[in-house]
Amino acid sequence: MSAMSYALADSATMLRRNLTHARRYPSMSVGVIVMPTILLLIFKFVFGGALEKSSGGNYIDYLAPGMLLMVPAYITASVAVSIATDTSKGIVNRFRTMGITQSSMLTGHVVGALLQAMGGIVLMAAVSLLIGWRPDADIVEWVAAFALLSFTIFGLNWLAVALGLLSPNPEGASNIVFPIIMLPFLGSGLVSTDTMPVGLRQFAEYQPFTPITETVRGLLMGTEIGNNGILSLAWCAGLTIVGFCWANSIFRRQTD
Repeated sequence: MSAMSYALADSATMLRRNLTHARRYPSMSVGVIVMPTILLLIFKFVFGGALEKSSGGNYIDYLAPGMLLMVPAYITASVAVSIATDTSKGIVNRFRTMGITQSSMLTGHVVGALLQAMGGIVLMAAVSLLIGWRPDADIVEWVAAFALLSFTIFGLNWLAVALGLLSPNPEGASNIVFPIIMLPFLGSGLVSTDTMPVGLRQFAEYQPFTPITETVRGLLMGTEIGNNGILSLAWCAGLTIVGFCWANSIFRRQTD
């Protein structure tokens, strides 16, 4: 077998390990997957009436595409905590004594969280449809929207891995990703950026979640995408490259 084949096989093994842990200890995974759906229901039924005007129509049609981005943000907490738990409990030292590709542990966490997050997105989409969301998208646009969401999750997961490796313990890891979790609230996911004060509007328009949200909304609801599609892909690629390189650099320093 080639080195690439060994790396893929080792990553698959680590993926099974992480999915097994998620099944046996579901509290963290369920929390970060279900919480965004709970927030969707709160914004729809508690704040929806007051926010109807800012959406320019049925608020759930504006809200649902933006809330889908909550899942990628929230799953970063699970990734960071899982990585910090592994490093703090010494399991990495055991892996070092085994004939496996060292970075496969990181890949297993990233791909495992990706699968869990996509399950959360499917759950949120189903709940949104039940409470009145009516997307205007064909099968190609649905596939494109889910592909972009997957790319977003993948990039954010690698960034969360790097932050988890920097954390001294799982508790610190759960706090270090808080700025990422807040970003969807400070973008165009819940209300239009035009309703925000000048300083906040400028921040919202230039942070990564806004172009990604507008692209997903455009694909699913038929709104104008403009250059948001290109910006979204650029942000996702940048997050993936930076997160991957940063995480592997930290991991190599910690295991040398």
